[in-house]
Amino acid sequence: MLVKTFGSAVYGVEAITITIEVNVSAGQHYTIVGLPDNAVKESLQRMESAIKTNDWYMPRIKIVVNLAPADIKKSGSAFDLPIAIGVLGASEQIKEPKRLAEYVIMGELSLDGTVQPIKGALPIAIQARKEGFKGLIVPQANAREAGMVNNLKVYGVTHIKEVVEFFKDETSLRPVEVNTREEFFDAQQQFDVDFNDVKGQENIKRALEIAAAGGHNAILIGPPGAGKTMLARRLPTILPPLSLYEALETTKIHSVAGKLPENSSLISRRPFRSPHHTISDVALVGGGGIPQPGEISLAHNGVLFLDELPEFKRTVLEVMRQPMEERKVSISRAKVAVDFPASFMLIASMNPCPCGFYNHPERECTCPPGAVQKYLNKISGPLLDRIDLHVEVTPVAFSELSNMQVKGEPSSAIRERVIKAREIQTERYKDVPGMYANAQMSSRQLREICAINAAGENLLKRAMEKLNLSARAYDRILKVSRTVADLAGSTGIKVEHLAEAIQYRSLDREGWAG
Repeated sequence: MLVKTFGSAVYGVEAITITIEVNVSAGQHYTIVGLPDNAVKESLQRMESAIKTNDWYMPRIKIVVNLAPADIKKSGSAFDLPIAIGVLGASEQIKEPKRLAEYVIMGELSLDGTVQPIKGALPIAIQARKEGFKGLIVPQANAREAGMVNNLKVYGVTHIKEVVEFFKDETSLRPVEVNTREEFFDAQQQFDVDFNDVKGQENIKRALEIAAAGGHNAILIGPPGAGKTMLARRLPTILPPLSLYEALETTKIHSVAGKLPENSSLISRRPFRSPHHTISDVALVGGGGIPQPGEISLAHNGVLFLDELPEFKRTVLEVMRQPMEERKVSISRAKVAVDFPASFMLIASMNPCPCGFYNHPERECTCPPGAVQKYLNKISGPLLDRIDLHVEVTPVAFSELSNMQVKGEPSSAIRERVIKAREIQTERYKDVPGMYANAQMSSRQLREICAINAAGENLLKRAMEKLNLSARAYDRILKVSRTVADLAGSTGIKVEHLAEAIQYRSLDREGWAG
């Protein structure tokens, strides 16, 4: 007897519906066809054990399982459950097997029939609704994640017996109910850290406020213990809240990568990713035989923090250049090409020299001549070209650290100013698809949007000559000054806005490192 069930395969952040055809006929062996990988082939052993353990019989005749379309590679263990249900249907142990085709079924089986979690439940649910399936059956651990999709009945199961029972009596399982919007908006304001935890460093907080308001990349340069990491970790608390569309997009990426916690629903806060400096190229940008998202995609709509930037391998940093410009990463393999979104804010930190005390107000640098420049040369010019703000971080004085009376400005107050500045930019770029922040301006837009008066031109000219700023600093200064003007609610760029932007170009000054 031939029976069809339906599963789903995830490619990139999208899902493709897979038809699982099971045919039980005369013969003596089991076969899976349709480009299965080893994990899919092994499902026959798990499925057989699960069926026998639960007192059903495994047909001792020929079983052919076809995963269609046959030219797409199938991977992972999530096809165990639909194959097992297909075998039970084809051997008439499930009555009315035609009903199996009304549902998408996904899940990994243990040998005793317990259903284990899978990756990519959210894109699978979106595709199931799109193709008009009556419902989706997934492991209980993934039910809330898939349940975010409206107008689709999602059933969470913990054991294969529950699925078999469901096809006898549909009332045996209740669909998952998730109040996505309420949970999403309630969780948006909950943070474990706050900018008022940071003593002093008002100029650095201001620089990060500008970075958040304009979507600018920034690098923090300072000695060990000055608070670079502490400040960077608090950046997501002042970024505008995620929209529902951004949250869904971010959640899809984390779902595909298997990074969502069990029983979680929408990601409500902007991601903050901080990979170790030993990370490989593929782990950072994504890839593998079956392409998986890397750290830059997991940081989509959030912050990618690279601590101790010069310690990262140069090849790792260089592969990041194109995704930073295009805000997506394209991964091509012989048989598949996928795009992962990668629109993130890069925040990097570094010591000014190998010993960490170059330009320190109190301690002396012990590095030999030329060591500082050699250390800075580990970061290529083209990468620095994509970083708008260079911020020097100095240690906080003991008097400020010990003063318990003075409380810093809370993140909520800074966030309000950032949101207002972003609203101005949203209005400014409303006719440009996919553009929402000043950091994304092209050279042509720069000339139109960042026009400055004669006094501003004069200031910029003197700054470029006196500080020996490189040519690439010119565009960056104009972009940052536009954001400073937006924060001030000014329609035009004033001299004071330019002056503030100029001070955030430390690494462009010739002779900065000696």
